[in-house]
Amino acid sequence: MASTQLQSAPASSCAEHSEIRRLLPDGGAAPEGLAAHLEHHGALASNRSTREWRDAIVQKIECAGLLGRGGAAFPTGQKLRAVLSQSRQPVVIGNGTEGEPASMKDRVLLARAPHLVLDGATIAADIVLAKEVVMVVHRDVRPMVDGAVCERRQMGIDRIPILVVTASDRFVAGEASAVVNWVDRGRPVPLGKVPRMSERGLGGCPTLVQNVETLAHLALICRHGSEWYRRLGTPKEPGSMLVTLIGSLVQPGVHEVAIGTPVSDILELAGGPSAPLQALLVGGYFGSWLPAAPTMSLSFSAQGLGVGLGAGLLVAFPVGACGVAEAARLARYLACQSAGQCGPCKFGLPAIAEKLEKLAEGRPAGMADLHRWLAEIDGRGACSHPDGVARQIRSALEAFHDEVIQHEEGWCTALGKEPVLPLPMGTIR
Repeated sequence: MASTQLQSAPASSCAEHSEIRRLLPDGGAAPEGLAAHLEHHGALASNRSTREWRDAIVQKIECAGLLGRGGAAFPTGQKLRAVLSQSRQPVVIGNGTEGEPASMKDRVLLARAPHLVLDGATIAADIVLAKEVVMVVHRDVRPMVDGAVCERRQMGIDRIPILVVTASDRFVAGEASAVVNWVDRGRPVPLGKVPRMSERGLGGCPTLVQNVETLAHLALICRHGSEWYRRLGTPKEPGSMLVTLIGSLVQPGVHEVAIGTPVSDILELAGGPSAPLQALLVGGYFGSWLPAAPTMSLSFSAQGLGVGLGAGLLVAFPVGACGVAEAARLARYLACQSAGQCGPCKFGLPAIAEKLEKLAEGRPAGMADLHRWLAEIDGRGACSHPDGVARQIRSALEAFHDEVIQHEEGWCTALGKEPVLPLPMGTIR
């Protein structure tokens, strides 16, 4: 199984691919302590007591054009205003669940810059007048976040209670309502068609759920302003973002890049491909397979390609690996990771995974049935899980079209090759 390291990769030695350092501090893999954080970023001014201040901060975030970094790219200012409009006191949740097995960017951020994330969570709580912040974080970085909360308490800057909760490791556990369900009831599955979290979430309170990277950007915007934030990125999608680069690369890792950077430049941050590439998986396990396209730029909309950035994951898939076998492994994993709350997940995804496994083994799979089933589950799930799986499988069948034909004829060009995509041990048969 492929592996990733819980650290940010060092900056490239090539000047034209120099690392952006807005979110991650320079230095080693240790977390930046509070004293170093304040020396680096300065104190964070806040005044939750006045409506004028809160409105001004939200307007600053809207002018910055900050989009959520958890996968949906929803405008952060719009989320804040939705919670602000409620009459009851809300709760803020910092979502660091990162259920995507191949993604490491949230864990790296929390391990290296926990105080920047906590700054963002605190300022978000001040904006919406929240009574509490709940940080839901991966078990790997729980000690770093606990330590940062303790530091803030000792220094007397913990003006709002911060509760830290270990996240579930299920794939669907990072969806907003699943995070609320996990903290409330210990069930890491989406709540389906429920009122918006901004209306009723944790404990029945209005709830702001924000990805931890989004919170870190929010803290920087509050310090430096919207014009500073927009110096990077594109007019439509300003700013920088963290990306996880894995697969056949010289030095896989997590890097911060400007939105709109060509993918070829981003791959060079990881030392470039370590082998010729046949495809890229863009956006994670709910993302899309594309033929290796070095002219493509990284953006949330990826205009003209029908693919979004999702959780900011790029997988470099080498020539010689079997895309059909990889798609079958991933389909089985995602079928096993569903909430199992509706027909498309309970019956549709396992049937689709079985078809792909037959195809990977060179047995007759019935491709017409496979395409029909993929179409039938679209938009019919209780949550977006089956839609994401169907999108990823369709793109795999298109990107690896020649390999699909070969498998239908009973042979494979990559027998015995090690899998490229990391999956948790014991999650698939």
